[in-house]
Amino acid sequence: MTTHVTIVGAGLGGLTLARVLHVHGIPATVYEAEPSPNARAQGGMLDIHDNNGQPALRAAGLAEEFRGLVLEGRQASRALAADGSVLFEETDDGTGGRPEVMRGELRRTLLDSLPAGTVRWGHKVRAVRSLGGGRHEVTFADGTSRATSLLVGADGAWSRVRPLLSGAVPEYVGMSFVETCLYDADTRHPATAKAVGDGAMYALAPGKAIQAHRETGGTLHAYVALRRTREWFDGVDLAGPAGAARVAGEFAGWAPELTALITDADTVPVLRPLHTLPAGHRWERVPGVTLLGDAAHLMPPSGEGANLAMYDGAELGTALAAHPHDIEVALTAYERDLFPRSAAEAAEAARLQTLMFGDDAPHGLIRMFAGQG
Repeated sequence: MTTHVTIVGAGLGGLTLARVLHVHGIPATVYEAEPSPNARAQGGMLDIHDNNGQPALRAAGLAEEFRGLVLEGRQASRALAADGSVLFEETDDGTGGRPEVMRGELRRTLLDSLPAGTVRWGHKVRAVRSLGGGRHEVTFADGTSRATSLLVGADGAWSRVRPLLSGAVPEYVGMSFVETCLYDADTRHPATAKAVGDGAMYALAPGKAIQAHRETGGTLHAYVALRRTREWFDGVDLAGPAGAARVAGEFAGWAPELTALITDADTVPVLRPLHTLPAGHRWERVPGVTLLGDAAHLMPPSGEGANLAMYDGAELGTALAAHPHDIEVALTAYERDLFPRSAAEAAEAARLQTLMFGDDAPHGLIRMFAGQG
């Protein structure tokens, strides 16, 4: 393939695509708005699934490197009642298909696997337009531009590439997460560390939850979920103690070792509003451009987002390598499989949201954990 692939977005999906293309000798450049790979924290733990994330890493030739990142024991999970009592618990016996890694370390592995200069940092996309004949021009905030005959939008929920293909806009699902961290928890917050356990902890109720995961170095990474309007959250100053107290007030009567994930946080709480694209989002084939990851199929959190993005990247890279002389055949084949796969995962994500935050919470999720639903 003589075409140089232009990828917008250096998340896990875009980097996986770039790596698979590199494995097959296809040149690519990734443009990323962030000024450097260390510009911000990359989030917490990811469970990399044996049906999508792991095959993607094998296609990228990084299976061994991935195994070196796995944190043993983190597949353990437990569900707690609001009073802190254990409703369900499952230990990590090492046989599960969802080993846990730190997102930042996985991203670094992908970056290190690419030739120097593949990622162009500090390139925020200002506009994208069609030049006709399957070519597109990307203009960056610094006034520079790039014309390309193959453009891939791997630029997330608020993709600047998506409008070339679809008029769909992400919609707020009516729930937000508030993200916090407790550091050195075994020493400084022993009761909360004991409540979280060795892996993931879920304390669920209709319309709300306190969820946490044990990371490296005794860090507890929490996502506090509340079904509230954006206006409600706009009225909460999360940067100050009053904001944390207001969020914690929504969990009045809950065990203090759980609410400590809000009130005793060692980081400024970060609001994460949840958005989704329409279920079954798809588009008609437009020459020279496609999407992957959240840009293509944004859905509520289900543990699949990063896995799907990497799988999309691997599948697209493999399709381009299989059809080196016909981009449109490759993109058609990729999208033919992408759409039904994305629709099925979006339906499953919606089902999981109901299990976790619906009227039957936490019992629906516990039945799922127990293999009963």
